[in-house]
Amino acid sequence: MTHVAVVVPVRDEEVLLGRCLAALGAARDALLARGGCTVDVVVVLDACRDGSAEVVARHVGARVAAGADSGVRVLHLDAGDVGRARRTGVAAALAAGPTDPAATWLACTDADSVVTADWLVQHVRLADTGADVVVGTVHPDPADLTPAQWAAWRATHVPGRPNGHVHGANLGVRASAYLRAGGFVPAPEHEDVDLVARLRATGARVVASDAVDVRTSGRAAGRTPGGYAGHLRATLLRV
Repeated sequence: MTHVAVVVPVRDEEVLLGRCLAALGAARDALLARGGCTVDVVVVLDACRDGSAEVVARHVGARVAAGADSGVRVLHLDAGDVGRARRTGVAAALAAGPTDPAATWLACTDADSVVTADWLVQHVRLADTGADVVVGTVHPDPADLTPAQWAAWRATHVPGRPNGHVHGANLGVRASAYLRAGGFVPAPEHEDVDLVARLRATGARVVASDAVDVRTSGRAAGRTPGGYAGHLRATLLRV
């Protein structure tokens, strides 16, 4: 990989977006320090009616004031559709990035999520060893759960054994494979699952890994009809 584009759809996430961007800044810095890759972050503000745009502006301003390149580009959309937001972000990233899609990695996360400092380094490592798609794991923020709910979640997840579930908060794909599969399609939810199914159908090499675990919100009410919040409601609400 010679270029990485991170795409983050945002819909009314002013409370959680700041920590997401700070974590992405650290992950970007780590990959740049390793060398060999350029990194862009594309934030897609989709139908935001809160202060999300101001959060992004403060993040960019703080990075610049500290003498660092934020690497963040902001797009505005009024679709209220996460599939369209991801598709728009990827299209913009590919239009502005290097011309070789086989050497470009698309990394996806969500505005309510926090990646680790080595998140991009690990994604690129897996890509460089032959992965066309990385299906990464996520875990809910323990602060959003009761102790009993957190214990119940942990009981069903064994470290070192990724379950292969697809999460837009931790998904990576080689740009050439993405284009071959037709990319994200407009959808209010499950756009990530749909894309990976089409990637598998094209013969893309899909690798499930928990080496790149991402913390995401443990809230029960999300920004889509179901999504991860819906999964938590179904599995933990009665615990």
